[in-house]
Amino acid sequence: MKEAHPVKVIAVTGGKGGVGKTNVSVNLSVALSEMGRRVVLMDADLGLANVDVLLGLRAKRTLADVLEGRCSLQEVLVQAAEKMWIVPASSGTQEMTALSEHQHAELIHAFNDIADMMDVLVVDTAAGISNSVVSFVRAAQEVLVVVCDEPTSITDAYALIKLLNRDYRVNRFRVLANMVHSDQEGRNMFSKLLTVTDRFLDVTLQYVGSIPYDESVRKAVQKQTVVLKAFPKSRAALAYRQLANRVDGWPVLKSPRGHLEFFVERLVQQS
Repeated sequence: MKEAHPVKVIAVTGGKGGVGKTNVSVNLSVALSEMGRRVVLMDADLGLANVDVLLGLRAKRTLADVLEGRCSLQEVLVQAAEKMWIVPASSGTQEMTALSEHQHAELIHAFNDIADMMDVLVVDTAAGISNSVVSFVRAAQEVLVVVCDEPTSITDAYALIKLLNRDYRVNRFRVLANMVHSDQEGRNMFSKLLTVTDRFLDVTLQYVGSIPYDESVRKAVQKQTVVLKAFPKSRAALAYRQLANRVDGWPVLKSPRGHLEFFVERLVQQS
């Protein structure tokens, strides 16, 4: 029997909306696929999905169809690049924002069926601290918290980290500063967050760098494509490739942690 290869699972989250996490999720996924990794990007903003729009793709089916039993997860996949697929969610469907714990578990388990076709699963969560955000973040191995230079961004990122740490014992987070005007600005943002987490929480934060503010990103969004493809030599594209290199070096979890998580059967098999 062929040994199941581990899949790296990264949840991209941020606490508040407007920090650019969907742009981060999409560009990071594209950059990893350009490195030869097989990437599946899950749009986990179940009520206001926009990954497919950002990539100029049309989704015939969504996660809502999987939950209703109308099709398998594999049938929902939309190819976005040579080694990259997206799992689209539905937009403007209120029922999808109010899924039960059991339905979240069903969705997470459904990914076992497509595990063999990927090396990395990137989960683009919704904004805020809803049950769905918590479910998907807890089920991931790596939590990438995106912050930008707004007071509410740091406050909301802290609130999300505090909730995940206090109620669900998640204690390791990676932090990315987005839309910065200098590298120092990114480090300062991280320092602000670190000061409060060190004081009040038992967590480890790791700074993974920054993405510069770049007009090319906005222009790419208008063209419904990613900055890596539209403006491959731009400062933002360069930063996304550096981020992908770092992410690629993160170790893959080898054993289960005792709660609901993506590809847990594979982890049990290995350990």
